[in-house]
Amino acid sequence: MTDRTLHLPVAAQPTVESLVDLAVRGETRGYGRAWLPETWGRDVVTVLTRIATETDEIGIGPSIANVYSRSPALLGQTATTLQEVADGRLRLGIGPSGPAVIEGWHGADFDRPLRRTREYIEIIRAVTSGETLYYDGDIFSLAGFRLRCDPPATPIPIDAAGMGPKSVELAGRFADGWHATVFTPEGLEDRLEDLRRGIDLGDRDPDNVRVTLSLTACALEDGDRARQLARQHLAFYVGAMGTYYRKSLSRQGYEEEANEIAAAWSSGNHEEACAMIPDDLLDDLGAAGTPEEARELLGQFEAIEGLDAIAVGFPRGATTDEIESTIDALAP
Repeated sequence: MTDRTLHLPVAAQPTVESLVDLAVRGETRGYGRAWLPETWGRDVVTVLTRIATETDEIGIGPSIANVYSRSPALLGQTATTLQEVADGRLRLGIGPSGPAVIEGWHGADFDRPLRRTREYIEIIRAVTSGETLYYDGDIFSLAGFRLRCDPPATPIPIDAAGMGPKSVELAGRFADGWHATVFTPEGLEDRLEDLRRGIDLGDRDPDNVRVTLSLTACALEDGDRARQLARQHLAFYVGAMGTYYRKSLSRQGYEEEANEIAAAWSSGNHEEACAMIPDDLLDDLGAAGTPEEARELLGQFEAIEGLDAIAVGFPRGATTDEIESTIDALAP
């Protein structure tokens, strides 16, 4: 059975407490985990700490913490501390993010993203084990330090985000899970083959590699409003976030549509870009419409063999009331 978790809003919310309230609502409604994105708004660590102290059962995790803006040892320290605060409820999602954020916001070179992700996984595992750190990688060479505090009593699973075949293979080979986003059902099934190849290369047990799909959802009595919000969200990611998502959609059979949407958006024709998203593409990438329609669309993803959890996310333009309505309508 596929679990339902929450992917808290990527768009700015009024206050930190707004995000805490959504996580508390998710816990009340039976969602298994509250994932929190980190882009160029509030930092993920502070907000997750507040969520951990205001909840009792729901899991927490960043989705994702990028592998450029914090050192791997610092992420290991941070995960150790969050695991203590959350009483063992942390699952750590990491990944390269994309060039637009890493170069444009953090001022770092988007260099060797796959190798960095692998080394971060290995170093974070070493740090959180409590053993003295000795690591000689292609990017990082570290030695002589260990945690000054006790290591986590509950080991911290580390998930890797990725969209391309090699990044998904890497998740299967080295991580405890894969975070997927902006995938059609068919596209996800293709990448699951890459994940299984990575699992085989790493001589892993498939049951120990968890697959989570972040899925944009909007369930409102006004189904047209819900679908328009989802269109705006998708057009932004295809048009404003560099080539990252566009290339992923191209691999999934929507190259012409992705290029046309991106061209319209970059020309400032945002409404035109939204109008270019056909219904079949919208339904292939999310669950938006009336509550009944959204639940039915969600079901097409839950039926995918090999998918362990869906993280219900929300369009960038959704109001707090619309987010809460969607949380309620799609509760497990």
